[in-house]
Amino acid sequence: MCLAIPGKVVELNGAEALVDFGGNRVRVAAVFTPEARCGDWVLVHAGFTISTIDEAEALTTWEYLRDFDAEVRL
Repeated sequence: MCLAIPGKVVELNGAEALVDFGGNRVRVAAVFTPEARCGDWVLVHAGFTISTIDEAEALTTWEYLRDFDAEVRL
């Protein structure tokens, strides 16, 4: 199973984006989402942005991930 993680674009430089994942910032390739702009939420898989998503969907996904992490740590 593959998992794409939502992150917020904080910087764009050509085909590269700096994406914030809850405080962790990672540079990724943005060649598959040329429409993405700073402030947009994107799904990132294997170092590539694969789609843009709305903020509500991104935050819901982060909530699921936090809940899962809390259960695993019990």
